[in-house]
Amino acid sequence: MNQFNSLLRTMLQSTRKINRLRSLGIVTTGAAALCLGITVYHNQDHLFRSFVMPVVRLLPAETSHNLAVLACKYRLCPTSSYMDDMNLHNSFFGRLISNPIGIAAGFDKNAEAICGLKDLGFGFIEIGSVTPLAQEGNDKPRVFRLINDRAIINRYGFNSDGHDVVADRLRKLREREDFNAVVGVNLGRNRDTQTPVNDYVSGIKTFGPMADYLVVNVSSPNTHGLRDLQSKSKLTELLEAVNHARAELKHNEKVPILLKLSPDLDFDDMKDIVAVINKKNCRVDGLIVSNTTVARDNITDIKFVNEMGGLSGEPLRARSTMLIAQMYELTKGSIPIIGVGGVSSGQDAFEKIEAGASFVQIYTALAYEGPDVVDRIKEQLSSQLKQRGFSNVRAATGSNYKQYLPSK
Repeated sequence: MNQFNSLLRTMLQSTRKINRLRSLGIVTTGAAALCLGITVYHNQDHLFRSFVMPVVRLLPAETSHNLAVLACKYRLCPTSSYMDDMNLHNSFFGRLISNPIGIAAGFDKNAEAICGLKDLGFGFIEIGSVTPLAQEGNDKPRVFRLINDRAIINRYGFNSDGHDVVADRLRKLREREDFNAVVGVNLGRNRDTQTPVNDYVSGIKTFGPMADYLVVNVSSPNTHGLRDLQSKSKLTELLEAVNHARAELKHNEKVPILLKLSPDLDFDDMKDIVAVINKKNCRVDGLIVSNTTVARDNITDIKFVNEMGGLSGEPLRARSTMLIAQMYELTKGSIPIIGVGGVSSGQDAFEKIEAGASFVQIYTALAYEGPDVVDRIKEQLSSQLKQRGFSNVRAATGSNYKQYLPSK
């Protein structure tokens, strides 16, 4: 109850400072959803799907996101009740994890909700994107639900508390004896920086000693000029710099570095990226495929067609799976891939895996399905592996990637 009171105080303080909630009805709806969330704490997950999530969707999208982060921060969400099957256990860049399902960057931008996300049953957690200096991000409104498409458009623009604040939170978690989550840090650049490469180098130096992996995010569509860093020459300069920065770390100097890619790359872009990461001084330990898309060619909710920002969710699923297969083929399966984009079921996760992903992340599904989606995906994925005759995730990785390649 003390946690609940603290949460209410936090909400009230935020409401007084910024007029985010437009009416008493919205405040009442949010409070009702939270109270109902408390009542289903003891593993009554179906109530989240049937009652809490529809109520939460009555709130503005960004308000719902903030409430979800607060609920995880104060560990008010139902704790996972699924015991991960042995066929889901895997090695994750040198760490053992009990399942390959992670939360993608963008949900917990500032390392506030890590323990609550671990409670939900995620095998690994990615925070961020984190920028060197604190920044507000883009103007509001900047998040939009496409309910009929099971999708979200966001143009947050790397809203971040900054390196120092986020690093302090993560450092304090690491000092706890009961903390054992696998945590990656997604690195971004400040919007107005004149030295973007230095922003990523700063991130390596700050978070390298305490992160289980680092992500170089050059693929968000919401920061002007960011995707230009995926070009061959600029990517070479960037990866040489971050590899050099990692080599100079005094602790955790082999922290894995992953590169997050856009789903809007053409095949020549992909070949250029592979050529860069094959260079000795530009190597990465893994790829994240993919970020959100600027494409709008397969959404039915036409009133959002002209909204700027990155589209995530169901409309991205096939596109990201195809890109996974292409990168798996181009790299000859030599670089682990984290697949993300439109995953909301065990079947979706299995498709990403047989296309070439070793691990899978979700985000939008959490917004639509609620916290029990994590257990459902894991249970369904375990069943899929058994039905297809695979003893574990590793055996299934890339097993059918050719099926997902574009027709020639």
